[in-house]
Amino acid sequence: MIYVVATIQLSPGQREAFLAEQRHLLPLVRGEAGCIEYAPSVDVAVADPPPAPLRDDVVVMQEKWESLDAMRAHFTAPHMREFREKVKGLVVGTKVEVFESI
Repeated sequence: MIYVVATIQLSPGQREAFLAEQRHLLPLVRGEAGCIEYAPSVDVAVADPPPAPLRDDVVVMQEKWESLDAMRAHFTAPHMREFREKVKGLVVGTKVEVFESI
């Protein structure tokens, strides 16, 4: 199994606009062959006060794929290309980490 953690840094104040676009994308990705999980997440405070500032302009994607081939197909899917085009003005940078279960 392949795990992906993508940390997406957004322009200040753009998280809701990004998530609105992503809501349209979610069913398309979840319907892709080999997709086990595809879930956006945001920081949550677990203490008061939190030990570190919450990142209001970050979305973390947590993904699980059956194989590297399925993950690669996802990266090049037409709906992913369209999504990236729609949100490019909202995104400052992205860090993608890929892991394989052992």
